[in-house]
Amino acid sequence: MSSQIIPKPGVSDALQSEPNESFTTEQKQYLEGFFAAVRQRTPFVGHTPSGHITADPDSGLPNAATAQVEMFHGTPVEDLCREELWKRDQNPLDIWDRLLAHANEDRAPAADDLFRFKFHGLFYVAPAQDSFMLRLRVPGAVLTSAQLRGLAGMAADWGSGRADITTRANLQIREFQPRDIVRVLNKVQALGMSSRGSGADNIRNITASPISGLDPDELLDVLPYAEALNQYILNSRDLYGLPRKFNVAFDNGGTISVVADTNDIGFLAVRVGEGKELPAGVYFRVVLCGITGHRQFASDCGVILRPHEAVAVAAAMIRVFSENGDRTDRKKARLKYLLDRWGIEKFLEETEKLLAFPLLRFPVSECEARKPIDRAGHLGIHPQSQSGLSYIGILVPVGRLPVEQMRALADISDSFGSGELRLTVWQNLIVPNVRTEHLEAAQQALLAIGLQFTAGRILSGTVACTGNQGCRFSATDTKAHAVALANHLDQRFRILQPINLHVTGCPHSCAQHYIGDIGLLGTKVGGEEGYQVNLGGGSDQDKGLARELVSAIRFDDLPPVMERLFEAFDRRRLSEEETFLSFTRRHSIEDLRSFAQLPATISGREI
Repeated sequence: MSSQIIPKPGVSDALQSEPNESFTTEQKQYLEGFFAAVRQRTPFVGHTPSGHITADPDSGLPNAATAQVEMFHGTPVEDLCREELWKRDQNPLDIWDRLLAHANEDRAPAADDLFRFKFHGLFYVAPAQDSFMLRLRVPGAVLTSAQLRGLAGMAADWGSGRADITTRANLQIREFQPRDIVRVLNKVQALGMSSRGSGADNIRNITASPISGLDPDELLDVLPYAEALNQYILNSRDLYGLPRKFNVAFDNGGTISVVADTNDIGFLAVRVGEGKELPAGVYFRVVLCGITGHRQFASDCGVILRPHEAVAVAAAMIRVFSENGDRTDRKKARLKYLLDRWGIEKFLEETEKLLAFPLLRFPVSECEARKPIDRAGHLGIHPQSQSGLSYIGILVPVGRLPVEQMRALADISDSFGSGELRLTVWQNLIVPNVRTEHLEAAQQALLAIGLQFTAGRILSGTVACTGNQGCRFSATDTKAHAVALANHLDQRFRILQPINLHVTGCPHSCAQHYIGDIGLLGTKVGGEEGYQVNLGGGSDQDKGLARELVSAIRFDDLPPVMERLFEAFDRRRLSEEETFLSFTRRHSIEDLRSFAQLPATISGREI
């Protein structure tokens, strides 16, 4: 009779399949543990790429029942704000077919496409105007006469018959109908220009000192850096669709300000002298988080750059913002709020992770002080660094430039200059490279077309946003009111130093009312157009936020109040050299209200 093997309880078959094979106690314990683990393993269930259910973990995908959180730029899709969902649903750079459809059907866009069209520089501005506004990109504020002439033709044929110079040294043209938007974009491209990324959640026009390369007092010609960053943006798809808009400026350290401290990133040319830890020479300092609509100037972050590093650093910083900025709350989506959460050091550390070189830390106190800024340097005739050449700064009140003047300016630039024009953040423009022997003829030609190159000290420093004639957010007709008030005060008073009047129609503060010597913020007063009045703002070496003088006053009541204030300035200033800015800053708001003879309330609102 054959022998029979009877399995022992709790011992695996594998251990008993060969009765004559001997195992050590240690081996038996190990194998028992191994097979016990096999018996307890949870069976795999998953899905093949074809969609079949499988039990084979080598060919399967994760169980479909497992919840997967969909992300967009590091944010759960369910938490995204409306605009971010629109960008996720269709990239605004990929809507050429939609632009064609709207043009062919001559129709206005729905809310989602209205937002996407801004990525192409097209703003549908109803109800203020039942039409599109086109915003261009003019990197470094340099424009050719051929481009200006071409834009004039576009404005005449399809638009409002004028262009507007903006506070980012840029151009806007209004009143394009939907049927014309594609031919408008094609014309812009034919002129060698672009409007891509000039609106919505993108990097706006890159600004640079308007006489860079011409300025006898500059430290560095910054135009090449502005142009290089603009080209990098245009050719880098991932630099579109940021959490919100983004501003970058390059300052040459010379005569005219570009107001870099109101930008998200400002690159300021500075000189480091002999005997420092760094080799003597010209560098860029980096300032971050200017956003005057939120009452904050850009501040030095402790970093100094060799000039050739600036564009790379800008690209890295913008990418850090893109991937980490708030995409859930539009009110907290600017660079300032990311640094409020992180602090400067973490932001710089994240930036360095994207760079192939380290960021140099160097105290600003070890750099030479900036040369004084000429607040009227953007107007009048001034010698350039090139022998025998001058530039002419031309007054364009609140930036309005009719087609006839656009064409004439292009001709003047060709005849007396080099076919080049420069725009300024003060909504004026410059004709550079005029030979000394042509200055008189150029001046006469400008006067013949109704353009001045000198102006009253207030009008010369007046800027205004679009106002309610072209923007649904504005409470007031800012451009008309700004020119009227500036002319009134210039005619009434002998003012020796420049005074900046900034007039904005809503709290978005496109005209940056907080940095004006006089800053007006549009509001309604008893159903009529009026303003909050602020005094004592400034930028650069005069940096400071204006203080509120009046919370609300009808515009018709404002000129007498300002007259009394300027009469007090005439009587009480320390000398003829004292500026209006200095005067308002050395007096309390209560004193200034007393000088203006303001009652305790105006139009039912307390001051």
